[in-house]
Amino acid sequence: MPYWQLFYHIVWSTRDREPRITPDVEPIIYDFLRAKAFGLGGIVYALNGMADHVHMVASVPPKIALSTFIGQVKGVTTAKYNKLVAPDHPIYWQQEYGVFSFDRKRLPAVVAYVDRQKQHHAAREVIPVLECDSEEPSTPIAELPVYYGDFQELRDLL
Repeated sequence: MPYWQLFYHIVWSTRDREPRITPDVEPIIYDFLRAKAFGLGGIVYALNGMADHVHMVASVPPKIALSTFIGQVKGVTTAKYNKLVAPDHPIYWQQEYGVFSFDRKRLPAVVAYVDRQKQHHAAREVIPVLECDSEEPSTPIAELPVYYGDFQELRDLL
């Protein structure tokens, strides 16, 4: 068995940023996401988000292309949810996604950021590039608004 340490922070939204992931739907969607990621050989360290987007911190084995992993996790989840749970109120994802790689020593900080998504958004203390909210994806970190909170070390991720 090959050795690998590949860590990713993956972010994607609902189609048209519709607030479809309500508190009653969230556990079902997240269970489907975790199950598919595990089925593909991935390890999910954190999974959270808001009504219109999802953050996943995961390790993806090198035997599967990252784009394939993300596409299958997203696709299977909505297909199962829309067919088995709520065919009258389907959820769809945008095709796009954001993905950020990082090393093992940053894993606790990234997991903490994702675990506290709802608190960060409520306090408007998000890191825009990690939310894929930056108007220019390649905006240098020095030009982004600074988040002064418990997770300041996340600025080092970029």
